[in-house]
Amino acid sequence: MESEKIHELLKEKIIWLDLMPESLLNLSEMAKSFGVSRTPIKEVLIILQGEGWLLRQGSHFMVTPLSLERIRETTEIRSIMEVQGNIWAMYRITPEELAALGELEKEILQLDDMASNRQMIELDVKFHRRLFQGTKNSQLAQLLEQLLSHYLRFWLSIPREINPKSFFAETLEIIRAIKAKDEARLRAAGAAHIKKSVDEIMSTF
Repeated sequence: MESEKIHELLKEKIIWLDLMPESLLNLSEMAKSFGVSRTPIKEVLIILQGEGWLLRQGSHFMVTPLSLERIRETTEIRSIMEVQGNIWAMYRITPEELAALGELEKEILQLDDMASNRQMIELDVKFHRRLFQGTKNSQLAQLLEQLLSHYLRFWLSIPREINPKSFFAETLEIIRAIKAKDEARLRAAGAAHIKKSVDEIMSTF
């Protein structure tokens, strides 16, 4: 298996808590599970360490703990970059992408109280990725994807059930502001969305 694929698979496992925070990764066991030698596994783990997903623990690597300080720092960047990215997306989004955003709005409105936390978070990621794509700025999209990924582990770790109406209130407002081409409304909704997200995380952890 190629190193790039191993990297993506391991990062997804960390983000979606298939590899829990503070769990230790053994090079030999991982090499065996992927059917490769230790060398490409070690190279991938070093890359993930540089990206902030792993810490070095002697001869092992450990999945980074959930750090509120990391979320605070991430939020400071996200509050500027994502709000501006939403505005660029509003002006640059194609008719096809806008229609897809409308379909996503319908999907959100059809959610009931039986939806799991993971289902809602997966839908939220889908929403954000559509906006990231709409910015027509690949570097910004990559940065925003990285910032969002660090939030996901926190949301997935929340022990209580997330209320879909509350969770998606600002999301729906963002979609409607984009449809209306209302920059002031979009800016306010984007800032409120990020603030609510970090407030929920801070109150839980």
